[in-house]
Order: sequence, then structure tokens, then C-alpha cells
Amino acid sequence: MNRTSARALAVARPVIQVLTVLNILYAVCIALLLGWSFFMEGWPERALGFDLSKYPLVPLGLRAIVVVGLIGAAIVHTILRRLLAIVDTVRGGDPFIVENARRLDAIAWSVLALEVLRLVVVAIAAAVWEPGRLGGFSFAPWLAVLMLFVLSGVFAHGARMRADLEGTV
Repeated sequence: MNRTSARALAVARPVIQVLTVLNILYAVCIALLLGWSFFMEGWPERALGFDLSKYPLVPLGLRAIVVVGLIGAAIVHTILRRLLAIVDTVRGGDPFIVENARRLDAIAWSVLALEVLRLVVVAIAAAVWEPGRLGGFSFAPWLAVLMLFVLSGVFAHGARMRADLEGTV
């Protein structure tokens, strides 16, 4: 392992832990926002300055987006937990195990789900604010999903090779 990789690995665990805490705070804040939106008189036109005569579906759309955000926070939490477990096995010197392949596979499905949720938010926004206008497609997240599935296969193959090697010694 080169020095840059060693440094990145040393920093990875605390960074993932901080991101986990921030993600939990995010989820709590948007859950409070969702709850508060039902009790605040004149929401969202007063708080955000929307003209409900022009955009009558804004309250429903914003609440739907907040719910999608809560689902996204739960998915991100599972990604961070699995990533932390992978980092721990790498730090322990034993990354090529079947469980890491499963973790990477689950992370790939989770990233795919996050991208689908992003498209749901785009569709909600288009329906509420600008009917007929969909935008924001990017190939990068889809390539990341593909890369994660391939990496999962690499880890699974590495784990099989390691088991075969241990069986022959």
C-alpha cells in the first residue's frame, strides 16, 4: 500500500463516522420540518413566498420531497454502515472476504435506489412547478452503480481465490 492510500485509509473511518452523524442530523431536521409543516399556518406560501394560486400543488409536492429525503437519508445510513465495515476489514488486512462482496453489492443497489429517488424528486418538482419539464439526467451515478457491481464481483472472485489458496496449503 502506498503512502497516499495509507493516509486515505487512516482518514476514512473518522470521515465516515462524521458523515453518519451529519446524515442522522439531516434526517432529524427534515423530519421536524415535515412535522412542522402541518402546524405552521400559511405554509409554505408564508415561509417560502410561493403564490399558491399559481402553484396550488406546492404544499403536497414539498412534503413529498421531504419524505423522499427521509427515505434517502435511511439509504445513505445503510451505505455508510456498510462502507465503515469494509474500511475496517481493509484496515485489518483482510478485505477479500465474501461479506465485503455482499456489502459492495448492497451499496450498489443502494446507490441505484438513491438515483431513482433523485429522479422521483425531479418528477415531483416538474409536476408541481414546471409541468412537462424534466431535466437533470447524469450518467455519472449510473456509471458509479455499474462500477460498484463490478467491484463487488472482483471482491467475490478474490474471496473465492483466497479460499482456494487456503485449501491447497
